[in-house]
Amino acid sequence: MRAAEMRELGRLAGDTVGGFASFVGDMHEGIASRTFQALGPLGWPTRVVHDKATGTIYPAVRRALAAGPRRGAGALARRVPADALPASESRVGSLALGALNGAIGDRLHRSGSDLALTMTARAEGPATPKLAVFVHGLCETDEAWSLLSKHPSYGERLAEELGYTPVYVRYNTGLHISDNGRSLAGLLDELVGEWPLRVEQIALIGHSMGGLVCRSAAHHGGAWTGQLRHVFCLGTPHLGAPLEKAANAAGWALAQLPETRALAKLVNGRSVGIKDLRFGSCAEADWCDCDPDEFLRDRCQDVPFLETATYYFIGATLSENRNALLGDLLVRYPSASGNGRRRRIPFEIDNGLHLGGATHFDLLNHSAVYEQLERWLAAA
Repeated sequence: MRAAEMRELGRLAGDTVGGFASFVGDMHEGIASRTFQALGPLGWPTRVVHDKATGTIYPAVRRALAAGPRRGAGALARRVPADALPASESRVGSLALGALNGAIGDRLHRSGSDLALTMTARAEGPATPKLAVFVHGLCETDEAWSLLSKHPSYGERLAEELGYTPVYVRYNTGLHISDNGRSLAGLLDELVGEWPLRVEQIALIGHSMGGLVCRSAAHHGGAWTGQLRHVFCLGTPHLGAPLEKAANAAGWALAQLPETRALAKLVNGRSVGIKDLRFGSCAEADWCDCDPDEFLRDRCQDVPFLETATYYFIGATLSENRNALLGDLLVRYPSASGNGRRRRIPFEIDNGLHLGGATHFDLLNHSAVYEQLERWLAAA
């Protein structure tokens, strides 16, 4: 970890610890406001004294609590060698950064934090005319495709058996999906332009949120889409993820009472990338100029499929029942297949697969998933 990253980590730790004082202060204010409201004009003199005291005490406590972690991190940063590698260069560091960016990556990006991930791509193996571009999901990094490997990765097998060059994308999953889609479209334009061979085919393979980013990138377009032939969505919440819907409902309910509004701030502090998973947002119009915490309103305008590419989905469930309530633990099959009561993503009937007895993360490396990918690609 570099010195700048160490100092930034200390700042975040200080903000978190200091934020506890703000949380207590907000709870205090919420409870007190109910009492003063009941007292009416009789409580005004007491409220003036109360507000002046709390307005001084809680900010002072916050600053004192935040100072400790910042000073400690600063002392450690001074001992970091000048040639230290960034945290993203190690597996443990990249996994930690992936999780952090998924949770609060939008704030890290806005503040210019050294811990904010930027979109990058790395290719493995020799260059060929066919690219298989892998796009990971929420709180993951490009390491995810081989992290829980029971078999050779999809990229390794596609390279060996079908002549694809695997390209792994890493990005900040806390940003809006549409923003990451735009960035991916630009990155692929650059990649195709600089590739040492003429690119003939591109296959996008996205896991979870990554499938939405792939669809968004295709929607944003660019010269590279002339070579796009396949878009694979593995466990992608096209119609939304139940946990995000539950978080939205909880945040909305907590915000209705002054005593629990501080808790609502905590719940609603998750990144906009997570909030985009509420209904599977792929386009800026889905979230622009609206309250990101409004109660369970689906504003998604489904982006059309490109006519030059074929789109596929694979959805998993813990049991063999496609309509199992728990789905794959994070995404239910109707959402992964895009087949809902009010919305439908236009996958063709032969371009989908249900995988029973598997979890959401099994889709990152599973023999049945690879065999289906290979069949689809070979047939095309």
